[in-house]
Amino acid sequence: MGKLILCGTPIGNLGDASPRLAEALAEADLVFAEDTRRAKRLLNHLGVGTPVSSYFLGNERARSSQLAERLEAGETIALITDAGMPGVSDPGYSAVTAARAVGAKLIVVPGPSAVTAAVALSGLVGERFCFEGFLPHKSGERRTAIEDLRVERRPMIFFSAPRRFVADVDAMAVGFGQDRAVTVTRELTKLHEEVWFGTLGGAAEEWRAREPRGEFTLVVAGAPDETGSLAAALEEVAARVDAGEPLSEVVRSVATSLGLRRRLLYEAVLKDRDGLAPG
Repeated sequence: MGKLILCGTPIGNLGDASPRLAEALAEADLVFAEDTRRAKRLLNHLGVGTPVSSYFLGNERARSSQLAERLEAGETIALITDAGMPGVSDPGYSAVTAARAVGAKLIVVPGPSAVTAAVALSGLVGERFCFEGFLPHKSGERRTAIEDLRVERRPMIFFSAPRRFVADVDAMAVGFGQDRAVTVTRELTKLHEEVWFGTLGGAAEEWRAREPRGEFTLVVAGAPDETGSLAAALEEVAARVDAGEPLSEVVRSVATSLGLRRRLLYEAVLKDRDGLAPG
C-alpha cells in the first residue's frame, strides 16, 4: 500500500520552504497540486522534477478516485495547495478521506501558516482563538455566519480574497460593531507584506479608499464580556428610548455596537424598565 504526504508549502516567500518539504516532493511518484503552474515554480525552486497533476475544488471528486487507485498500487503521492496546509480552507479533505478508505499511510510535512503568522502579529490573542476561514460568498449566508459569531469571546481568524474583502469587512463592522478591534494582514512573507491595526469600521473606510490587493488574513477581537457591557447597554437604551426613539430599533443598534445578543438585551431592558412598551 502507498502513502499520501500532506505538504505544507510557503505562504509567499519560497525561502521558507524546508529541506524536508524538498525531500518529500522528490520522494513522491506524483504531486497533486491546486495550481500546477505555481507548483512547478516551487518544484523548480527546490530542484525537484516530480510530475505534477491538478487537484482543485472543481476536479477533486475525480482526482480522489485516481489518487486512491495509485495509493492502492503502492505509489507515494504528495498533495500541495497554493499556500499553506492542504485541507485548511483549501482542497485536501477528500484526499485524506480517499487515503484512509484504502488503508494508505498518511504523513504530514508541516509548513508556514498564515493563521499562526497573523495571530503572532496581531497582539489580540492570548492563549485561545478560533479559525473561521472564508466567510460565505452570498450576503445572506455571510450575515448569518457573522450573527452566529457575534458573542464569540475568543479572537477570530478569517481569510478574505481581494474581490470580497470590502464586502466582508463591511459585514463584520455591521455584525460585530464598528469599534471592534481588528488586525488586517496582507501578503504575509511577500514583497508587499502589510500589517494594519485598527477597528472594523476603520478597515472598511481604509479599503474603500484604496484597492484591496493580495490575500488577506484578519484577526478580529472577541466579543466583550456581556456582563460588563449589559449595564452600559441598558443605560444607553433607556436614554435613547426616553428621548423618543423606538425600542426595537434602539435595541438592535446598541446590541450591534456592543456585540451583545439582541434577545438578551431586549429581555434585560424589559426587566429593567418594568412596564415599558415596545416601540
